[in-house]
Amino acid sequence: MSGVYQGTFKSRADEALHNPSLQKALKNFKPLFVAKRADAVAALEGFEQLRETAAAIKDAVLDNLDEWLERYASAVEAAGGHVHFASDAEEARNIILDICRKAEAKTICKGKSMVSEEIGLNEVLEEAGYKVVETDLGEYIIQLAHEPPSHIIAPAIHKTREQVADLFEANHPGRPREDTVAGLVGEARTVLREKFFQSDVGITGGNFLIAETGTSVIVTNEGNGDLTQTLSRVHIVTSGIERVLPTLDDLSVFLRLLARSATGQDTECYTTLSTGPRRPGDPDGPEEYHVVLVDNGRSKMLGGKFREMLRCIRCGACMNHCPVYGAVGGHAYGWVYPGPMGSILTPLFNGLAEHYDLPNACTLNGRCQSVCPVKIPLTELIRTLRSEQVKAGLMPASQRRMMGVWGWVARNPGLYHALERFGSRLLRARAGKSGRIASLPGAGAWTSVRDIPAPDGPTFLEKFQAMRGEK
Repeated sequence: MSGVYQGTFKSRADEALHNPSLQKALKNFKPLFVAKRADAVAALEGFEQLRETAAAIKDAVLDNLDEWLERYASAVEAAGGHVHFASDAEEARNIILDICRKAEAKTICKGKSMVSEEIGLNEVLEEAGYKVVETDLGEYIIQLAHEPPSHIIAPAIHKTREQVADLFEANHPGRPREDTVAGLVGEARTVLREKFFQSDVGITGGNFLIAETGTSVIVTNEGNGDLTQTLSRVHIVTSGIERVLPTLDDLSVFLRLLARSATGQDTECYTTLSTGPRRPGDPDGPEEYHVVLVDNGRSKMLGGKFREMLRCIRCGACMNHCPVYGAVGGHAYGWVYPGPMGSILTPLFNGLAEHYDLPNACTLNGRCQSVCPVKIPLTELIRTLRSEQVKAGLMPASQRRMMGVWGWVARNPGLYHALERFGSRLLRARAGKSGRIASLPGAGAWTSVRDIPAPDGPTFLEKFQAMRGEK
C-alpha cells in the first residue's frame, strides 16, 4: 500500500492527471453523486434546518464530550459489552490484537471502517498471522489490488469496470470472467459469503454511537456489515471518540442527512443498530462485543482552532463536489482522508510540514462548505491552516518573495489596476480567436493539462465604471 503514497502531492497529482484509466474512472464518477444529492435535497423540505440542527447537536456534544463518552461507555457495559479507550493508533492496534488473540481467532471479516484505515489495522493483523477479509465490495476490490481507498464511501471509485474484471479473474481461479457490473457484484458476493461463516472476529466501524443506550450504528448499502457483526463470535467496533450522539432522537436527524449528502439516497439500504453481545433467546449475534474508541489527535483538535472539523460525519459530500478531487482522485492526497476533509485532517494528524501542499491544493471556491451536512466551515479552516503554515515558517522562500511583491502591489491601487488592465489585454491578445490560452510562460503546470479561458479584455472595474458612467 505504501507505494501508492510515494512522492509529494504535486508528483502524485501530476501522475493522476496523466493516468488515462484514472481519468476515465473520474469522468464517470463526477456527475454521479452531485446530481443525485441535488435531487434528494430538493425533495426534502427543511433540509437546511436539519443541517443547522445537526451542527448544533454536534457542537453541544463536543462541549461536554468527556461526559457523553462516559455515559456511552456505562451503557455499553450495562448491556454486556466492553469499551476500550485508545490514545493513538498504536494503542488501538494493540487492543484489537489482544482481543483477537484471546478469541483464538484465525479469520477476521471486516466491514468498512475509516478508523481501521486510519490506524493501519489490516497490515498489523496480517503480520500477526490472521486472515483478514474486507467484505465491503469497494474495500474488497482495493484489498485485492493492494491499494488504499481513494474515497471514503466509494473506496474503489478510481477503478474502471475492466480493471475490476482483471482483478477478479486473477484472484478467483476457476471462475469464468465477468464483464458486467451485475456479474462482478454477483461473483464477489458468492466468494465472500463463505468467508462470513468462517469468521471468528468481525470488525466494523461505527457511524454513530448512542450514549443513552450504548448502541453502535452502521449504515451500508450491501448488508455486509450485518453479516460481519452477527455471524462472528466476537464483534469489534472501531470508532473515533467524536462519533457519539446523546439520544436515538438525535440519530434520526443525522440519518436524514447522511444518505442524501453521501449518495443522494433518501436512506441507506441497511441501517443497523447493535447493543451489546447476544442475549438469551437472540437468534444470532456475537458472544463478545467490544468498542475501541480512538483519539489519535482528536482531543487536540477539540480545544483548538479546528474543533469544528470534529462535526464531520464522513459522508464524502465535500470531495464529491471538489474540483481538485475530481481532477486527481483520492490517492494524490497521500492518506486515507482525501478531498477537502483530508486537506484539513491529514496535516493535523500527520504534520503541517509533511503535508504542506494539501491546504494549498484548494481553489477556495466554497462548494465543499456549502454542501457539508453539518455546516463545517471547510474553506475557513483551510485558510487557517495556510496561516499556521506561514507562522511556522513553512512557506518556501520563493513563495514568500512572490507574496511580498503581491502585497506591495495590492497596497498601491493605481499600480494594481494599471497592471490588471495591461495583463487582461495581453492575455486576450495571446488567446486570439479561440478565446483560450493553451500555453503560458510560468504557468506550464496549468496549461499542460488544461486551457485557460482568456479575459474578455476590459477588467471588471472598467466595466463597472462604464456601467455607472464613470471614467
